[in-house]
Amino acid sequence: MPLPLHLLAVAVFAMGTSEFMLAGLVPDIATGLGVSVGAAGLLTSAFAAGMIVGAPLMAALARRWPARAALLGFVLVFAAAHVVGALTTSFAGLLLTRAIAALANAGFLAVALSTAATLVAADEKGRALAVLLSGTTVATVAGVPGGAVLGTLLGWRATFWAVALLCLPAAVGIVRGVPARSTAPMAPAGPSLRSEIAQLAKPRPVLVMLIGALVNAATFATFTFLAPIVTETAGLPELWVPVALVLFGVGSFVGVTAAGRLSDQRPGIVIVVGGPLLLLGWVALATLAGHPVALLVLVLVQGALSFALGSTVIARVLYEVAGAPTMGGSYATAALNIGAAGGPVVAAVALGSGAGDLGPVWVSALLVAAALLIALPLLRVVAPRLGHQPPHPGQVHPSRST
Repeated sequence: MPLPLHLLAVAVFAMGTSEFMLAGLVPDIATGLGVSVGAAGLLTSAFAAGMIVGAPLMAALARRWPARAALLGFVLVFAAAHVVGALTTSFAGLLLTRAIAALANAGFLAVALSTAATLVAADEKGRALAVLLSGTTVATVAGVPGGAVLGTLLGWRATFWAVALLCLPAAVGIVRGVPARSTAPMAPAGPSLRSEIAQLAKPRPVLVMLIGALVNAATFATFTFLAPIVTETAGLPELWVPVALVLFGVGSFVGVTAAGRLSDQRPGIVIVVGGPLLLLGWVALATLAGHPVALLVLVLVQGALSFALGSTVIARVLYEVAGAPTMGGSYATAALNIGAAGGPVVAAVALGSGAGDLGPVWVSALLVAAALLIALPLLRVVAPRLGHQPPHPGQVHPSRST
């Protein structure tokens, strides 16, 4: 894979750390700014909403900008939002910085996904997506636990400073690593914005996006409420919560990496085999969560299966919207974040209805079952052989890049 992809993954790592780190910081933020824990939880909602709205909005705004300039601008705005967030003494101000950071994150990821598709061969979009998403999975392994430790030792503001500092090497990497051709506008003579948005009127891309959103919703439904399962259901000390989160992150990294090549060459295998295994895994987790060893093993396995299947389906989104070279990445980003925002909401309803700590796990199982029901009749759409895939508009093979 080209070096620029790995440099973009560094920025995705910083942004992923920021997106997930609040899970362990909400109580401290609430105390520090004099608000309730429930109010502080709105910081997560603001970020998720900003990601969903920001992906298509920022991609549309930046489609006439040079890709390198757009990526650099989004990273710098993201860093600046964290600097202001670290300095503010107002909860409203912090809430605003989270929304701005989410818009910048969404814009960056949308442009990065579209740019990544032009850095590799026409049949390697899945591998390119895997490299980018590896930044997110590494964030769950190292960034989020590291942020929690830093917040415990130095206060929640220190984590905001750390994320801002992480953006600096990413910015340097974009300037030095993204190819010179990316200084040209992203859509100099390509399809019109109306034509690219019209891709969403086609049923196939929308259904593939729906499948991806359901799988990601299942992932975050349980991931968000993993702590009480570890401490209450399994009866483990609180120190095991970060261990479980790291295991999930390690599994996600293994899954997205292993599925990188398969999602291009044999996506059907990932969906047909990985989908039912993921469903059975959630059922097994809901059944065996009271046994600590089984719980920790299944957390690792479910992390791998969730990201392997999720990244494969999201890669199919990029193939299905090949006629939207500058907006396609935003559609994939929106699908990911609709799932990330919606899954915890449904899981919270399950918790409130008296389903207990394992309610979110059963929600995950139902969401994956729904995704599989949609995918089965569409398997030829979701997982075609790439020998029949048309090249991405404007595709440049690495061997011909300048």
